[in-house]
Amino acid sequence: MQYKNFNALVLLFLLFGCTGLTTAQNSTNYWQQHVDYTMEVDMNVENFQYTGTQKLIYTNNSPDALSRVYYHLYFNAFQPGSEMDMRLQHIADPDGRMTTPEKKSRIASLTETEIGYLHAISLTQDGAAVNFSEEGTVLVVDLAKPIPTGGQTTFEMEFKGQVPVQIRRSGRNNKDGVALSMSQWYPKLAEYDFEGWHADPYIAREFHGVWGDFDLKLTIDKTYVVGGTGYLQNPQEIGHGYEAPGTKVKKPRGKTLTWHFKAPMVHDFMWAADPEYVHDTLQMEDGPTLHFLYKNDSIYRDTWTKVQPLTEKAMRFFNKNIGAYPYKQYSVIQGGDGGMEYAMATLITGGDKPGSVIGTMIHELAHSWFQHVLATNEAKHEWMDEGFTSFVSALCSNEIREQNKQNPFENSYKGYYYLVNSGKEQPQGTHADRYDSNTPYGISAYSKGAIFLSQLGYVIGQDKLMESLRKYYADFKFKHPVPNDIKRTAEKVSGIELDWYLTDWTQTTNTIDYGIKEVAADGEKTKIKLERIGLMPMPIDILVVYNDGTQETFYAPLQMMRGEKENPYPQLKRTVLADWTWANPSFGFSVDRPLEDIKAVMIDPSQLMADMNQENNTWQPQPMPKN
Repeated sequence: MQYKNFNALVLLFLLFGCTGLTTAQNSTNYWQQHVDYTMEVDMNVENFQYTGTQKLIYTNNSPDALSRVYYHLYFNAFQPGSEMDMRLQHIADPDGRMTTPEKKSRIASLTETEIGYLHAISLTQDGAAVNFSEEGTVLVVDLAKPIPTGGQTTFEMEFKGQVPVQIRRSGRNNKDGVALSMSQWYPKLAEYDFEGWHADPYIAREFHGVWGDFDLKLTIDKTYVVGGTGYLQNPQEIGHGYEAPGTKVKKPRGKTLTWHFKAPMVHDFMWAADPEYVHDTLQMEDGPTLHFLYKNDSIYRDTWTKVQPLTEKAMRFFNKNIGAYPYKQYSVIQGGDGGMEYAMATLITGGDKPGSVIGTMIHELAHSWFQHVLATNEAKHEWMDEGFTSFVSALCSNEIREQNKQNPFENSYKGYYYLVNSGKEQPQGTHADRYDSNTPYGISAYSKGAIFLSQLGYVIGQDKLMESLRKYYADFKFKHPVPNDIKRTAEKVSGIELDWYLTDWTQTTNTIDYGIKEVAADGEKTKIKLERIGLMPMPIDILVVYNDGTQETFYAPLQMMRGEKENPYPQLKRTVLADWTWANPSFGFSVDRPLEDIKAVMIDPSQLMADMNQENNTWQPQPMPKN
């Protein structure tokens, strides 16, 4: 007879080795394009319109001559009839931030003064005019001359834009009253890599960009405080909390100030501005300067004061367990529509609930390593960013907030099980915009993506997992890694073959289901028979608990792993069994103790294997009938 509450009988061992490791960056065969942006922008805070000039020096490091380039014009998504609007109107579960209480698209009803737009007025290549056309949120540019392999060209553009009413990520006058949340606001050159162009339309999902250096001069009303990506170059002219401590800043004579920012080696540039921002700073002793900008309102001050020391703790945790944060500054800014990561900064809404803001801060800060420094293509491999971020932020939150959860990924597993049982799961390799609805996307990216790592720790061992994560960051920072890169990194660290794991977990909807089929007497020994019910293979840990209080484990490696993990429970005796081949649905072994000595048997005491039916993972002898 099997019991659902058997977990109370055994100690669940979750041993996450989180010691630091220093590694040098290794060379890879990847090539990357490079961009250098110089922009001057004038923002009108009365009508939320802006004009700008952009000089973009583009270096073609690819093996291909390029005769066309593409720019993203993200703000064009916030117009009636756009692809984003159409998706909202036809998806089964639209994002509540983007819809009315009646589930109608908010974009569909925007007026001319409320929409967003971003238009190129003129564009030249090395001084020669080029042909260009807008196709929704993408600008298609036919070049005056091809850019040869190893060549460099200079694009110069005049552009104009209007900041939309806050609907998704960027916009004006959000629910907290922040005036300007400026993300995805400038003409952004699309990424070209070994797969070709990535000029995805802006429908709802994440972003992909080219690394480079940004130089921005932003002219705006002098009462506005600005924060975001980049280092301020003229703090003694600006003030607003950026000036050197103890110094005074001369009052500007005109109505505006020009803020000059530079940001090295980033693939995006965000800024936010509001006349009521409070600006606090925290200088880490051996780390970056932390900036905090939030509304000067009593309902926010307590929360935004509490978030500051925890941001420092989170920065230290991620530096230790992933690798060194490469910039000298990070800003946590009130703005946007929830929480969203950007280069050197994040936008977060709210403040009346400290726990929510702190949790969001930890998650968004973790993105700095995965979304900005590693920077996988989130349109194609969103789980590598959102999932890995969810994994490491759960570990961080568990430690620095002293949550002391036995399994900090419990909610991720619950989400995944819900998705599978709903019948709506699609493979993780699905393009982020091609999911049938929002719920499968969210669970696949965040929950199933986090389980990719937590379960990988079950396969190769927790110490090897954390070592793999650090090596992955060291080897692939600033290189846009793809799924094979995390797999190969873990293979090199662990000595275990993992192609089966990457394939089944990310490219199929195969599920894991192992069970204890029989526990039977065999003279003075006990035979235990296991069965594989699901299609996805896994190695199996088995815990046997005896009536005298002793315990031991048995380990059935998966043959296609071509290796074994170390004993995850070194305080217990472990017996390594023969390999279990995938094609064989059953597997048996013997225990050198009689059946009457056995109190319980359990598959995977860590509960890190995402087994869809855990009721058949435990066995206890049936109680003797009462007279």
